[in-house]
Amino acid sequence: MTVTVLATLARVYVDDLDVSLPTFVELTGEQPRLRFAYRELELASIGGYLLLAGSQEALAPYRGTHATTIVESVDRILHITEQHGGKVLDGPNEVPTGRNLTVQHPGGATIEYVQFHAAARSAFA
Repeated sequence: MTVTVLATLARVYVDDLDVSLPTFVELTGEQPRLRFAYRELELASIGGYLLLAGSQEALAPYRGTHATTIVESVDRILHITEQHGGKVLDGPNEVPTGRNLTVQHPGGATIEYVQFHAAARSAFA
């Protein structure tokens, strides 16, 4: 079963989103496509990056996740995870941009998968 991967974003953990964004605007030549709050964090996607900002305590549960991948279907990711012996660490959850799922794959890679709802998908495109 093939999963359509729309994008993979490198996660960058920062203390302050407003202080960090100008550097990434300069690096990418882009403005943030999405910016939103989730739990105690502020997030922004810009270029191939997903910036996550918050206190050290707020960021701690997320630091072990290596990347965020935007996919067509979180349900397909669940199926592949079960088929290959991966472990669901969190989700599926409703999040500000749609649905997400965090998986630890065999071999140790931990990836967050997000299935965007229509508004997030149009902003991201």
